[in-house]
Amino acid sequence: MAKVKIIEVCKVVPSPASMATTSSSSPNSLPLTCLDLIWLRFQPIQRIFFYELPNLEDPNRDTTLFFHSDIVPRLKHSLSLTLKHFLPLSGNLIWPESSNKPLIFYNEGNEDAVSFIVAETDADFHRLSGTNEFLEATEYHHLIPNLAVSRERAAILAFQLTLFPNFGFSIGMANHHAAIDGKSVHMFLKTWTHICQSQQQQQEYNYSYSPLELKPFFDRTVIVDSKGIDAIIAKQLRELDGGPHNRSLIPWEMEVQAGIVRGTFQLTRENINKLRQLLKAYDNLLHLSTFCLTFSYILVCLVKAKVLHKDGQKIIFGFAVDARSRFEPPLPETYLGNCVVGKFADAYAKDLAGEDGLFVAVKAISNAIRSLETGKETILHGLENLVPIFLKSLEGKRSHDGSYSIAGSPKFEPYNTDFGWGRPKKSDVVSIDKTGAISLSDTRNGDGIEVGLVLKKHDMENFAFLFQQGLE
Repeated sequence: MAKVKIIEVCKVVPSPASMATTSSSSPNSLPLTCLDLIWLRFQPIQRIFFYELPNLEDPNRDTTLFFHSDIVPRLKHSLSLTLKHFLPLSGNLIWPESSNKPLIFYNEGNEDAVSFIVAETDADFHRLSGTNEFLEATEYHHLIPNLAVSRERAAILAFQLTLFPNFGFSIGMANHHAAIDGKSVHMFLKTWTHICQSQQQQQEYNYSYSPLELKPFFDRTVIVDSKGIDAIIAKQLRELDGGPHNRSLIPWEMEVQAGIVRGTFQLTRENINKLRQLLKAYDNLLHLSTFCLTFSYILVCLVKAKVLHKDGQKIIFGFAVDARSRFEPPLPETYLGNCVVGKFADAYAKDLAGEDGLFVAVKAISNAIRSLETGKETILHGLENLVPIFLKSLEGKRSHDGSYSIAGSPKFEPYNTDFGWGRPKKSDVVSIDKTGAISLSDTRNGDGIEVGLVLKKHDMENFAFLFQQGLE
């Protein structure tokens, strides 16, 4: 069992200059919209990035000294400068008795900060950052920070920086889903990397500069909820756990199953194009996007690997769609918060496992994508039903054999998260070991899609065989 030594536990506060310039003109709270509220009791989203230490070929270089004297202070300082542009993320979620729904509260002086842990580990860097073998699902856990959450208060962001002496380091992060969606998280990370690179290059004039295309938009009033869906969801949340006045922020419990492993797979552009050409022979009106083809191929392999098709089971598969451009008028692309809507499709497992399984999956997902409509009313329609659906899915023992969802997106480009010491050797969504979701991202070399899965070992072995066999 790998050991982790905690070197430092600290708080990174927004740049003092930013506090002085914004506190008088900015509000100290942001309300949650109905698109935020549905995620209030979800487990934090966790992601990890692995980086190789630079100049390892120099035998005289003290990598531990370089880590603590250069990497740690630069990441801390650039994080402080980044929080200048994302001030609400240094605050907390609260649900006051005087408020009908939770809100993000910030500008709290010294309490306004993001947890930042510095650690060292003797774990095998190359094994954890590789893609050629299965890992125990919990092997990343000691590299991820805990997000401080109580009934009354929940932090929004936390980071852990861990050194693997003489090899590399990892940056583990956790974020509260009710405050920000995946696009918002990666907008924050892109700003942080930009500022850190500028700092490393000693460009004093733009240490705190954020590109215009990454300037966050905070105004929540642009999401018009004329039917009061936020009030309906807030009431559902207050009635949980013996309500009717429950305002707890503690996440629903989701355990990691024993004996599950983590696997990483890749679909190259060539693989995806071959699948696209194969499907065109069935129906040239299908939605043959890279996402649709990837999700469909993974579903077919999963159903076959788990031998789910013998009992006539129906498989439900869902995915989130960025809704910023679908409002009328469209929301700014840099809107900070949750702005995704869920779409669901289903098919019988026996059909997915059959000769035409890929076509069945693609057609179902194509129909779900085509059902997307624009306009504020249609986008929010049915949102009030999601909390009961989430609760139902959590009842009884954890099982994901009948439903699958997507975490992350290749469009977020996590492999471009370069702080100035090089691109990540590997990036992974850690929290899928609790949710059972399928993670998607770009690849390190930019040639396709990287897929992350967490399954029981024998299912993972079956999946790996079928995945490769299908591409051949």
